[in-house]
Amino acid sequence: MDTGHPSDPQKMILLGRITGAFGVRGQIKLESWTEPREAIFGYQPWTLKSPNGQQRELSGARGKNSGKHLIATFPEVEDRDAVEAMRGTEIWVPRSALPPARPGEFYWVDLEGLQVVTTEGVALGRVSHLFSTGANDVIVVSGERERLIPFVEPDFVRSVDFEAGRVTVDWDPEF
Repeated sequence: MDTGHPSDPQKMILLGRITGAFGVRGQIKLESWTEPREAIFGYQPWTLKSPNGQQRELSGARGKNSGKHLIATFPEVEDRDAVEAMRGTEIWVPRSALPPARPGEFYWVDLEGLQVVTTEGVALGRVSHLFSTGANDVIVVSGERERLIPFVEPDFVRSVDFEAGRVTVDWDPEF
């Protein structure tokens, strides 16, 4: 079943971040938000965005799961100083690099920008972004004010309709 995701294939998705050096030979500790986390290596080329705003494309990163961290090597990064200079650099890929979502599933990024309405038809705003609290995921809705709505189906989130561009929630507009 095609859910008609309106997602922009050129939209960039944040998949991970460089957290520091591992050893002295230019190995890099990565934080990855892919599942499983080592899948991040399958979405190259990456766009690296440094904390100071510089961007560059990178291909050829290799790595492995070492229990606590992902340990990577990048072409032409051969010492600890080069890695430390990259600390905090974000790893971005175009939305089109991700595999299609399975039926009944979707990526958080595909929800961004959708209109949020209550079961009574009251417009609350649009999905700004989502985040995880550990207990559950939360939709941040920007409208006349910001609302945080737990992404719990079917208790609070009743339906996601990509064709209509709408998320229907069971939520008190006063809350």
